[in-house]
Amino acid sequence: MEGGQTEPLREPPVRGTETRAGGVVVRLGGELDLYNAEEVRNALTMAIDGGAERIVIDMSEVEFVDSTALGVLIEARSKIGRDGIVLAAAQVETRRTLEVSGLDRHLPVHDSVDDALSASS
Repeated sequence: MEGGQTEPLREPPVRGTETRAGGVVVRLGGELDLYNAEEVRNALTMAIDGGAERIVIDMSEVEFVDSTALGVLIEARSKIGRDGIVLAAAQVETRRTLEVSGLDRHLPVHDSVDDALSASS
C-alpha cells in the first residue's frame, strides 16, 4: 500500500448496536477471539451501562467463536443478570461451539433476532 498504510486484516467484530422494543440488539460478525474480545466487551458494557435490561446478540454474521469471546458473553451475563443476555441467529458452527462448551444451557439461543426480542425472559 502507498504511504506505508495497511488495510486492516479483519473487520471489526461489532457491526452495530440498535435499541428495539424488547431490548438492545448488538450485531456481531466475523471471528470473535482473543484479538478482538475487548471490542465485544466494550459494546456489551456500553449497552449495560446505558440501562439495557435485555441484550440480544445477533450472531448471524459470526463465523468463529473462541473461549475468550465466550468468556466475554458469560461476563456480560453476570453483569446484567441471568435472563439479560440472549443469542440469536447463530450459524451451525457457532451453535456447535455453544453446545460443546455447554453455554447453550446458560445463554438462550433463538433462531432469529425477532424471536429473541419477543421471547419471554
